[in-house]
Amino acid sequence: MSSLISVTNLTRHYGDFCAVNNISFELAVGDILGFLGPNGAGKTSTMQMLSGNLAPTLGEISINGVDLLDQPKAAKASLGYLPENPPLYKDMTVSEYLTFCAHLHAVKKQQITSVCDSAIERCGLGDVGKRLIQNLSKGYQQRVGIAQAILHSPPVIILDEPTVGLDPIQILEIRQLIKTLGENHGIILCTHILPEVQAVCNRVQIINAGELVYRADIADMLNRQSTRYEITLSPDITLPTLTTHTVFTSIEKVNENRYIIDSDLNADKLIEYIVSQQWGLSTFNQHHTSLEQIFIELTLADTRVNDEHSLATNAETNKT
Repeated sequence: MSSLISVTNLTRHYGDFCAVNNISFELAVGDILGFLGPNGAGKTSTMQMLSGNLAPTLGEISINGVDLLDQPKAAKASLGYLPENPPLYKDMTVSEYLTFCAHLHAVKKQQITSVCDSAIERCGLGDVGKRLIQNLSKGYQQRVGIAQAILHSPPVIILDEPTVGLDPIQILEIRQLIKTLGENHGIILCTHILPEVQAVCNRVQIINAGELVYRADIADMLNRQSTRYEITLSPDITLPTLTTHTVFTSIEKVNENRYIIDSDLNADKLIEYIVSQQWGLSTFNQHHTSLEQIFIELTLADTRVNDEHSLATNAETNKT
């Protein structure tokens, strides 16, 4: 399957600070890629480079087979982009605004009406086409922003926080729209909302401190067997007793007789072992792998290191 986006060794420096460090990935038709990372991880810089609004320090970006740096206009013609704050002219009606955007995208004059009507229909804007954008709800304004991004039927669509500020019903509607668009396009969804990625995307990648630290198919991630379990034992079984058994790689006591444990044994083998020890096992629950768990494990450690480094730096500065 040919790539709609191919990113190779993408790097961006701001002076001595490296915001994006040598990342590479691809996007194909039918992909809805969740692009995640904590604040300051390099997400915004990456999106700005992909959309042609920021030049990379090093690396290559190809959009639909066209080099973005060598042929920026041709590459951008294959791209639809919704930034976090939609670029709306709110004193226009929906139809006027989309007509204006069609001219910007160099849509042929005889096709403008049909192109705008198609975008209005796909984004569920039929009832508000003649209304001023400023009078629309936040959810409908987001729909207008998506409509301008897909107006010229670009192979690639980049959506930055498309559901921010929406109510639960509006969020569900936008998610369904994104999944529908993903059937015929390649989509990059940049968001802080982890459940949204699990609900909408088929792939995920996490950036932290400028580097891609995780990438996976959502289905594979969710089907992966967790090594984390919650068990309830007899009250007379103590934590020191459990720590002498090497089958546990970590043990966390929750209350008097309940523990969170990690083990390299699979669930069946672990149950068999605990029962053989006659510890009075009464409950055994395997934790499911979640995107939230993976995200925290990958980003929290680096956050702590950075915080400790900042504290140490400040302490040295205060001494001097």
